[in-house]
Parts: sequence; C-alpha cells; structure tokens
Amino acid sequence: MKNITTKQFQILTDINLVWDFMTDVYKPYFANGVAAPFFEYAITSTWMNKEYLHLDRFWMDKDRVAAFVFTESSVTSIFFNLRPGYEELADEMIAYAESHFPEIGGKRELVIFSGQKALIQAAEKRGYQVSYENVDLLFDFKKSELNYDLPKGFHFVDPLSADPLKLARCTWNGFNAEELGPFENWDIPNPETSRNPHKAYQGVLSSTIAPPPHATYEYNVIIANEAEDYVCFSGMWWVPGNRLAYMEPLCTAPEYRNKGLAAAALTQHYRRLKGLGAEYMTGGGNDFYRRIGYEDEIHWLHWKKENDMG
Repeated sequence: MKNITTKQFQILTDINLVWDFMTDVYKPYFANGVAAPFFEYAITSTWMNKEYLHLDRFWMDKDRVAAFVFTESSVTSIFFNLRPGYEELADEMIAYAESHFPEIGGKRELVIFSGQKALIQAAEKRGYQVSYENVDLLFDFKKSELNYDLPKGFHFVDPLSADPLKLARCTWNGFNAEELGPFENWDIPNPETSRNPHKAYQGVLSSTIAPPPHATYEYNVIIANEAEDYVCFSGMWWVPGNRLAYMEPLCTAPEYRNKGLAAAALTQHYRRLKGLGAEYMTGGGNDFYRRIGYEDEIHWLHWKKENDMG
C-alpha cells in the first residue's frame, strides 16, 4: 500500500533530488513532465524569481519521489512531473497548484504536456481549458542526420577555455538585448518584468560564477569569427541516462545570422553526441529547426480557467 507524504522544496538540499527524479521518469516528448535540465537551468540562473521556491512541492512514497509541482519563469506558470503508477495524485497536484501558487496581475496557468493524460483529465475536471498551445521541435537521431559544415572565416572555440565575458556579450547581442543599450551598460532587470532576451544572457553569465551541478559545458558549442569575437553559442546538457541532448540556449549575433552558423553548431552537437548514444536533441519552436531536419514535436498546453481566458 502506498503511504504518500508531501515535502516542500528546499533549494540548498533538493536540487539533486529533483534531477534524479526527473531523469528517472523522463520519457520523450515530455510525456511525464519536463526533462531535468529545464528545472536546473532555471534555478541556477539569475533570471529566475526564487521568491516562491518554497511553494514547490514533492509527493513522496517513502524516500521515492512520486510527483513534483513547481514554477519556473514566470512564477505564474506551473509545471507538473508525475511518476507512472501514481496517476491518482493528479487531482491533488492540480488542486495544490490552484490553491497555493500566486496569481499575479490576474495571471496563472497550468503547463501540461500532451502526453500527461492523468493531469489533463484532472485539469479539465476542475474547469480548466487550453488557452493556447505552443510546439517545440525535437530532432530524432534515428530518423535523420545533421550535416551542415562551418562556413569559411569562422572556427569553433574550446568551451572549457572560453572567455566568459565574451560569451556573455555574445548572448546579450544574440538575444537582441542590445536594443536596451550596449552590453557595457547592462544591468540585471527584474525577472518578472524583463523580456526573454535577458534570460539566456543572465543564465550564461551566472553559470560561469556558480556552475549548475549537472552542467556539461564540455559539449557546448561556441563559434568565433576571425577577430576572435564570439558570434554564435549553443549550450548543451547531455543526459546519458535519458539519451537526451538538451540544447539550451542557442543564439547568433544579429549581423551574423543567415550564414549557417546555428545549423553548424547543431551539427557539431549531433556529431559529438550521436556516438555517445544520443537519441533525441531538443530545439525551439522556430521554423529554422524544421528547415534543417527537426521533425518531431513537443506540445506545450497552457491551461486556464474559463473566466481567466480573456
């Protein structure tokens, strides 16, 4: 008989607990919830609002994690990871999310993936409807291959000896934050009001100070021009137990876009990790990924109560 207890997340002690749980229950297409790097990348970055971390909750079957409910950014988006065999917890997880997580500015949503059937049923039972859906592309190593060479005039940089300031400048420009001013005059904005371009930049900068415990920087790809300026960056979390190449983030400086650099960076990931047994590599929702060979889709369903869907 299951003897389920609950436990609130503690940042100093539970990062490994989350990682081990998420890698243990991982299935492609996030059928049991997000992959482990999703949470760790956020929690070790400066852009994430950590004020509400104490609301994140585990459901425990003795010392085994059965479920985890948490926020990322923004804190009004709530995520669910659920171990198969514990589907009866879905109703309680949805109820907890609804009653404990903040509703800021009239905004709160449940983010449930298309394969999370028990959670979908529980959300519908409580009056939630899909307000919108977005898709991230997924590369299946068994279906296709990436074969885009690095253009002339550019070269790869050893990620373990990279200059962190040059890398931060690359992501600042690569995510269009230069629209807010030059890199030299940057300031870390409020994570709840800033735009997404800051997320990857701050993540890269903060991770050079306090590396995430499961980061695999040796598989990052950095591309420089002949002047040794970094112009393209692709981060990589290699999760061997899941055969997952979790790419996060990917950016190219504006003046170097449409030259094939991002495709070459992903090809470098493909060539390195295929031999290690990778089966899937994550991407984004941009059509760029589909053009270069990504075919499969991860469906993110965003749920709200009918009266919150205005």
